[in-house]
Amino acid sequence: MLSSSLKLCPKAARKLIFDALTGAGTRAENAGYFADAILDTELSGLEGHGFYWLQHYCEHVQSGKVDGKAVPKVARISPVAFRVDARRGFAHPAIEKGFAKLIPAAKRNGIAGVAIHNSYNAATLGYHTGYLARKGLLAFGFTNATPAIAPVGGRKPVIGTNPISFAVPGRAGKIAFLIDQSASAVTWTAVKLASEEGREIPLGWALDAKGRPTTDPTSGLAGSMAPAGGYKGFGIGLIVEVMCAALAGARRGPEMGSFMANDGKPIGCGQFFIAMDPKSFSGGTFNRQVAALARSITAQSGARLPNAQRAANQKRLAKEGLSIDRALYERLSGFAVNRRR
Repeated sequence: MLSSSLKLCPKAARKLIFDALTGAGTRAENAGYFADAILDTELSGLEGHGFYWLQHYCEHVQSGKVDGKAVPKVARISPVAFRVDARRGFAHPAIEKGFAKLIPAAKRNGIAGVAIHNSYNAATLGYHTGYLARKGLLAFGFTNATPAIAPVGGRKPVIGTNPISFAVPGRAGKIAFLIDQSASAVTWTAVKLASEEGREIPLGWALDAKGRPTTDPTSGLAGSMAPAGGYKGFGIGLIVEVMCAALAGARRGPEMGSFMANDGKPIGCGQFFIAMDPKSFSGGTFNRQVAALARSITAQSGARLPNAQRAANQKRLAKEGLSIDRALYERLSGFAVNRRR
């Protein structure tokens, strides 16, 4: 009897991802950085955010919700400001093209920013800020999403789970630590998966349509995600909404197309990234202070830095291989077949 899952080495997983994207209709130039990001997500142990979403990415190309062949257009606003039109394509090629301008500008001038509009799901936001940190830059990242969180005291969602990420560079192209968190108590995908699998969710994850805490994921999806830390989480989500919808000129959550439906309607969300060169601001103290800060945390028994678990998973899963549900593997392979024809 066949096992319900199988394992892929990182090289085979990356090939599956790339072939599925391109087989679904994404041009190869748009799929490289994207495939690296999805693989990184799986290696980080973020189940439900890599292979699971890849099937929807491929469906969205085929339905016309996203243009897999779009060529992002970068506008230089000033020596330190850039704006990218994703042109209804994936966020990843737009981010990649924006970073090609952002990185040298930040290193020349100390700080630079890039705004991305007319875009799509940026997936794991920490992959992008981590990319900048590996280039030696301190990085902030923001991305908005469809409504999932109601204001404190309200019942109707007005902002998305709206993650924010902050990545700190270490020495020799490494990441010292990285923060990547949504404005909600848990990710929307965690509740979605629980609903699909018929599992209850813990109290504190979501609220039903009447604003009451619920353990029923389906009721939570019909209601609102619980904000992280109450009003503080909603406040973080508002910051992200302003950075992406107002400053980057993308759509607000209620104006976006669905992240799930294969209806051909573009999402139109936005991203914003700020990169800073530590040498320009710190007077030479940056590496020493970051190292001392990190030691003050890791020296305590049981304490760990943000992203430490992801980094540990990267090493472990690179050796053990990545598990994937067999049915999902067959589905993704079906998209990939089109590339080989």
